Amino acid sequence: MSPSRALATSIGFVLLSLTTPLRAQDRPTDVTIEAHVYEPQRLPPTDARIAGLQRPQGFSIQRFAEGLDNPRMLAVAEDGTIYVTQRQPGNLVMLRDVDGDGVVDVQKIVARIRHLHGIEIRGREIYLVDIHRIYVAALMPDGSLGRLRTIVRNLPDAGQHPNRTLEFSPQGELFVSIGSTCNECREPNPNHATLQRIDQYERHGAKREIVASGLRNVLGYGWHPSSGRLYAFDNGIDMLGDNEQSEELNEVESGKRYGWPYVYDHDQINPHTEPVKLTSEQWAELSEEPVGLYTPHSAPMQMIFYSGSQFPIEYRENAFVPMRGSWNRKPPSGYEVLRIRFSAGGDFEAFEPFVTGFLEPLPEGQFGFFGRPVGVATAIDGSLIFSDDTNNMLYRVAATASSGTPAPQVLAQEIFDVPASLQVSSPAVPEGGMIPRKYSDYGKGISPPLRWASAPQGTQSFVLMMEDPDAVSPLPFVHWTIVNIPAGHTSLPQGVRKAFQPVRGAPLRQGSNSKTEVGYFGPRPPPGDPAHAYHFQLFALDTQLNLPDGFNRNALLKAMEGHVLAKGDFIARFAQPE
Repeated sequence: MSPSRALATSIGFVLLSLTTPLRAQDRPTDVTIEAHVYEPQRLPPTDARIAGLQRPQGFSIQRFAEGLDNPRMLAVAEDGTIYVTQRQPGNLVMLRDVDGDGVVDVQKIVARIRHLHGIEIRGREIYLVDIHRIYVAALMPDGSLGRLRTIVRNLPDAGQHPNRTLEFSPQGELFVSIGSTCNECREPNPNHATLQRIDQYERHGAKREIVASGLRNVLGYGWHPSSGRLYAFDNGIDMLGDNEQSEELNEVESGKRYGWPYVYDHDQINPHTEPVKLTSEQWAELSEEPVGLYTPHSAPMQMIFYSGSQFPIEYRENAFVPMRGSWNRKPPSGYEVLRIRFSAGGDFEAFEPFVTGFLEPLPEGQFGFFGRPVGVATAIDGSLIFSDDTNNMLYRVAATASSGTPAPQVLAQEIFDVPASLQVSSPAVPEGGMIPRKYSDYGKGISPPLRWASAPQGTQSFVLMMEDPDAVSPLPFVHWTIVNIPAGHTSLPQGVRKAFQPVRGAPLRQGSNSKTEVGYFGPRPPPGDPAHAYHFQLFALDTQLNLPDGFNRNALLKAMEGHVLAKGDFIARFAQPE
């Protein structure tokens, strides 16, 4: 979607002003709540917008990886390989910056688990969690996984908060967060709204112990490195008002309760519900108060204590938390990465914005956004990596100047200043015509047939790149890349096999598209969009390319530099079927 078209789509808000006569334990409740349902307008994450993000002086920020399809939690292996979970498609993706320039070159799906979310790495083993199960597998030298083994299979049902997260304590104990099934209710199962410890050595029917309760939905937690004190950032109750409930930072101690669902902030009583055998005031007396309160509805996600040496010394033993952003507050809150300052002894000191500016004011008091931070990790070089599950990318923040340059956000043909002499066409689609449904993601999802002519003298191979410049993110969206098409070839059949090496014995290789899948991904424009234009771009090269399995657009464009002799472009369109 182009910037102008994105701005033309507005998302309104609903003002809730409620006077609710409720009764709990024979006491009337009469509370007026003013709240908003407000979701800012999505904007393209252009390089200009990313460069304009506010961060501390001396820090750089840039695109690190893209085309990741709902990236959530992050973990980094000892060799520097980064792993990211994709909740919605249910994938685990391996990322590598092969040349060390601060931009990912290889991205590859290495596991498929439905509802996959939490991730933790300990030594050469990776731990993963979906709604009900925790898995473990060995990490292989090439970044793939050994056999996945299930070590926990009885986590409770999820309800409203199905996203579990994993962390290891300094003592090597595995912890898992179990969110509540609701916004605010009397949970029938005491396992919900808790932080739990797992005996992972009991491979079947592992024991679970509730460490702390009254935690509505903790996705980010961790241990202060020097003191070993455990902190957890809880997501507050929705629809209590624009400025209630705060997001709570709690110091977690074993056996303690933390307020939810009857008490929030500093002994504030939830007017909507009360415990059965206690009063809310009594519940408050039995609950621990938070050590820090942050802007309501900011939505804290993964939390890490910085473990690198690249950042200035004052960042050591501080925590970082992506705040994904509100959907029920006006003005919106969150859409940032937060720094949490701690003393050397592990005492909470202050919240401090670290990366802000993903929210952008629009006319008439409205707002747009171009990023929703979710996962965070310290890379092996000490830079900070965080994910954006809406624009499907990862960002890198470094305490140095950027060492590499991400691929330009323009069509590949605009990057190479060579003659546009290749003639590209398709026997199945007229130039500028509509792509038949069977070649789309709504149909069979097979690639269309292509043909070309007029290769210049000296051509050793062809590269094909199918890109959509009308997408919001990535810019452009990559649907297909093939390298090392032999110089003597003048066509491709329909239905090229989806594999790194689609034809056995031939030099053809396919790269990772913007769904992190190898091979062709058919058109699938968003609902309501006009027809997108899909560019089948062909390049004649004076060499063949040596690229690894899982190579992405960034790696391909770098490999093509200095080797492109000519280019050609065939354009076809597609709109979502009615």
